[in-house]
Amino acid sequence: MATVKLAELAKTIRSKNAGTDKITFDIIFQEKDTYERVKKSRVLTRETVCKLYNIGPEKISDFVEFDPAYAIKFTIYRDRPSGSPGDSDIFGCQQYAPLLDIEVPLE
Repeated sequence: MATVKLAELAKTIRSKNAGTDKITFDIIFQEKDTYERVKKSRVLTRETVCKLYNIGPEKISDFVEFDPAYAIKFTIYRDRPSGSPGDSDIFGCQQYAPLLDIEVPLE
């Protein structure tokens, strides 16, 4: 089956702080049809986020398919508070990279 990478379909893929203990992720699409295709494919769900980030389901505080904005958004709990010793990404802005290579079926 032919696929395309999520990075080629989404207008925006980003991560950022959501308070000191959480990081939020946004995947935003320009067109409704593209958003609906990705949503229907189920390549991005709570379960796939767990596998992608090697976390348990209890680490996801929110997962939303937000139809009015053609966006899929989720928030995860950090392993340690932002800026604490051992924190490698104080702003949470470098955590989105694993999302870029998700393969989305063309049909």
